[in-house]
This record gives sequence, C-alpha cells and structure tokens, in this order.
Amino acid sequence: MRSERAGGTGEPAPDLAPHELRVLVAVEEEKGFTAAAARLGTSQSAVSHAVRSCERKLGAVLFDRGRHGARPTEAGARAVAYARRVLRLLAAMGPEVRAAGAGDQAAAVTGTLRIAAFRSVAAHLLPPVLARLTARHPGLTPQVRIVREIGRGTAGEVADGRADLGLATLDASAPPPVPGLVSVRLFEEEYALAHPAGHPAPRGLPLVDWDENCGSYTRDWWDRQDWIPPATIDVEDDTVAVSLVSQGLGMAIMPRTALLGAPAGLAVTSLGPHPPTRHVGYVTTPELAGTAAVRALIRELRGLTLPDGPAAA
Repeated sequence: MRSERAGGTGEPAPDLAPHELRVLVAVEEEKGFTAAAARLGTSQSAVSHAVRSCERKLGAVLFDRGRHGARPTEAGARAVAYARRVLRLLAAMGPEVRAAGAGDQAAAVTGTLRIAAFRSVAAHLLPPVLARLTARHPGLTPQVRIVREIGRGTAGEVADGRADLGLATLDASAPPPVPGLVSVRLFEEEYALAHPAGHPAPRGLPLVDWDENCGSYTRDWWDRQDWIPPATIDVEDDTVAVSLVSQGLGMAIMPRTALLGAPAGLAVTSLGPHPPTRHVGYVTTPELAGTAAVRALIRELRGLTLPDGPAAA
C-alpha cells in the first residue's frame, strides 16, 4: 500500500508492511491499542509503534486516542478500508497463483467468501444460490452478513473491505452507490400495496413504514400520490411491517422480495399501471471481481430468479 506523498515532503511514502495493515484493522475493530495487541498476540507498545509508523508513512493522523480507546479519524477510516482490501487480496493471491500454475482454475475456488446482503434477499433469494455454489465448489465457505440497506448499505461493506460482494438495491439512473465499485443489475421488481386480507378500502388504512423503504426509485412516485398518509408506525425491519399489516394494523407499500413468505392474513394489491420499481444487483471491487471465488458466485447469481410470492390483485 503506497501513499503518493509522505507528510507533505513531496517524496513517495514507503510501503506499509502486511503486519502494519493488520494492526490498523485490529485497532479499528477492537477500538483500542491494548485490545488490538491481545488479539494479535503482541504488546501494546508494538501496536503503538506500528500505528505511528503508518501515520508517518501516510502523512496523516489515523486514530484519535483518548480515555475511551482509539477511534479512526476520517483519514484513518479510509486507511483501514484500504488495509482490509489489500489483506483480502493477499489472502487470495496464493490459491489463485497456485491454480494458475497448475492449469486448474477450479482448484482456486476454495476458502472463505464474504457476502453482505439485505434481509429479504438474504432470506429468500440467496439460499438456493449458495446451495448451487457450494455443491459445485465444496471447498468454498460462504459467510453472509445481514446489512441494513440504508446509508452506504451493503456497498459500504464492500468498499470498506468487510465483504467481497454485496447484494444491493441499485438506482437505475445513477452510478454505483459507493464510488469505485463494480455494480451489475440482476433483476427489477415492482412495489405493491400490502394490506389485511378482505379489507374493503385498504388505501384508507394507516401507513406502516420501515426504515429501508426509501430511495430515489420510489421517492418521485411517492410524492405524486395524494392518498398516502404520513406513517402511523415506523419500524426498522420489513418483516415487522409485514407482520403488523397481516394483523390488521395498517397497510404498507413494499417491494416483492419483502413480501415473500408473508404470513396468513395478508393480501397484496397492485399500485396501478406504473408502480415504482427497484433494481437489485451486486457490487464488488474491481480487484475482487476477477478472483475465482467471486466469479463463481457471480455465475450463480446470474441465474437468480424471483420465487413465487403473493400475487398482486
């Protein structure tokens, strides 16, 4: 990992060593030098020395030290994100090179594959994808983290080096949610009105909304609808919204994947001829996009199809 300038001297900074990168990640994740030292099996003074070395080489203060431990500065957060990504490539380097040397690309599809996904996709669409993936590549171990799709969402997990690939909601008319990532759309899904079954006038019910139900793909449509009231109930999770609606506590406007596996008592009605839609796809880094494990997952994702859910009346 090379900085263009070291401390404003105009000279290229010396490379950071892998052990220094590991120290940066450990301090950020453990929120302190002492805990990082325990995790790495070294001394607190060695961790402090490594951080000072990184700060000298990069020409920036990376952590704010205080009574409550160490917190990354803005520069430090960026350095840690790069550190994670570099360490991930170093981990992938050996299997990839050995497979290329043996002329057997399948041999490289081993190890851990880190995936970030928002809840509805992770629950309903990802399991069959991972079943096919691990059947073809038994040496590959997927690790899935559920990430709320607000703010930087799953794309932020990839950009910060915490995931190799993220399943994300993508704006059809905008660049990737985090600059510098590769993004590919997999499918488009419509939104529909979820309401208690048998209700004669579901559009007149109170609105149940959830935190992730936002974005430019719905906002313009939403603003044009004079029948949608302010939310009476706001929840963090789409499953809670669906459960509340099925119990007769209101109506909700939700994408199709959030309605998969809906409980009894819930009905789905179309929002009209031009409902809002959203794109679901994947994001990864340019360097990880070429690794065998990520390529194998992408091949399976390309065959992803939406399972049958409640039909919109």
